Amino acid sequence: MNKVSVVILNWNGRKFLEHFLDKVIRHSLSKSYAVIVADNGSTDGSCEYIIKNHPEATLIELERNYGFAGGYNEALRSLESEYYILLNSDVEVSPGWINPVIEYMDSHPEVAACQPKILSYNDRSRFEYAGAAGGFIDKYGYPFCRGRIMNITEEDKGQYDDIKQVFWASGACMFIRSSDWRGGGGFDPDFFAHMEEIDLCWRLNAQGKKIMYVPSSTVYHVGGGSLPYDSPSKIFYNFRNNLFMLYKNLPADRLKSILFRRKCLDGIAALRFLFSLNFKAFINVIKAHIQFYGHKRELKLKREKGIKDKISYPQDLILNKSLVFNFFIKRKRTYTQLPGQ
Repeated sequence: MNKVSVVILNWNGRKFLEHFLDKVIRHSLSKSYAVIVADNGSTDGSCEYIIKNHPEATLIELERNYGFAGGYNEALRSLESEYYILLNSDVEVSPGWINPVIEYMDSHPEVAACQPKILSYNDRSRFEYAGAAGGFIDKYGYPFCRGRIMNITEEDKGQYDDIKQVFWASGACMFIRSSDWRGGGGFDPDFFAHMEEIDLCWRLNAQGKKIMYVPSSTVYHVGGGSLPYDSPSKIFYNFRNNLFMLYKNLPADRLKSILFRRKCLDGIAALRFLFSLNFKAFINVIKAHIQFYGHKRELKLKREKGIKDKISYPQDLILNKSLVFNFFIKRKRTYTQLPGQ
């Protein structure tokens, strides 16, 4: 059994494999570290490229596109390894990027998952949107990071170079124990893409596990490789999956009040899209809410199972304020400006 399996989920990302896979292999592959590409039904010649150019990487060919969540579930089901590293295909790794995180996790068995420092590939002086220096959420489920609030990323000046417990680790580069992956139930395939890692980390937190940020490892993320950050589809998945996540994980005494206020905030966002003539975004917010109501029965079953497994609730890792209010009204644009930080 390998100690570490670096698993890249690919869907029609041959251009990224051509650019980044060689470096992943050079800086990762060893006697106990394996590099695996799980292909999610690509039609762009990705599999042929890997077979011809990188036979040292293990290729798992899935018969169709299961999405980010389902694709990883399918791929990891067949892998025996102590640790999994979930790595986006549009990430450049640096020499020695694995060992600092694995050494930390080896000496801290209470830690289920970690992420490294994630900087922008296109501007290496700045944090990257998807993860930055570790993730958190506010009371209404809005995600943010040390180094990224809403769409504003900070310059990396070493201000987040401390090891820190966080609420969620980015799916762009997530280190996770295989036992905790299984114990947490993996990703929820109904999410398809986006926020599935936050949902999983919420469950792990609720089981008494810790999620950590380890900055002695650095990677560089292009971002938006499979789905651009401003695409209508991403807007749909973000709004829908946020409702999924809140319904599944909120404690009973806060569920109704938080969901009601979140729906009101979504309504305001939809009206802003409408008044700015962004009709596709407006329609996708409406579609997200329709699908949420269509999935209520399945979500209720998942919620009931999650409550049975819950040991603790990490209130101190959730901002008990509105991120939207602090960002747009109080003009708080960095992590350290937020209340209590």
